Formats: sequence, C-alpha cells, structure tokens
Amino acid sequence: VQLQASGGGLVQAGGSLRLSCAPSGRTFMNYVFGWFRQAPGKECEFVGVIGWSGTTTYYAASVKGRFTISRDNAKNMVYLQMNSLKPEDTTVYYCAAGSNYGNTWSGYEYWGQGTLVTVSS
Repeated sequence: VQLQASGGGLVQAGGSLRLSCAPSGRTFMNYVFGWFRQAPGKECEFVGVIGWSGTTTYYAASVKGRFTISRDNAKNMVYLQMNSLKPEDTTVYYCAAGSNYGNTWSGYEYWGQGTLVTVSS
C-alpha cells in the first residue's frame, strides 16, 4: 500500500483544514487508517484512527471534538477534517495504514509522506 497525504497549508488560529490521504492498491478495505503528527525533535504523536468500515473512530484527547476522520471506501480516500485549529497543532501530519486498530505508530505497516500544517496565532 502506498499512501499520499495532501491538503496541508497555512491557516489562522480558529480556522479549518481538511487533509486527504489517497492509498493505492486494491486492498483498501483490509486496513485501518491512522493519522499521526510529528514536530522536529519530538516523538510521533497519535492523532486518530478509523476502522475498516468507517463507523469506528478514536481520537487523542488533544484533538477530540475538533478533528474528525472519515473514509470513503468507494473512492479509496481517507480524510482528516481539522476545525478550531490552534498554533500548537502546527507540525507535519502523516497518514498510515495498518491491520490492527490502535494508537501506536509501531502498529502501522505503511506510511505516506507527510503534509505540513501551519497555524498562525
């Protein structure tokens, strides 16, 4: 599975962005998809995960209520809708695919290139 994340950019605090992740391959339904973020010099931080059918999601406390993950199984797309953005959300965001529903980066087998989100105050 190859992943391509896009949609990052510069936004003011309180604004919104939607990140997209386009996995390639014919086994889209076999994977859960997670979003992670990592700032320079810091550990990779779990953002959220969506299950195989799209009906189950789980979020980190720091983004719960502001971020929403969705997937379109017909289009093979995964999305991260980010609302009420804060300057501390500034970092590179990654989408990842894995076989197990979890919140640790080591549980994901495939990773895409990140997309930078910058939130100005």
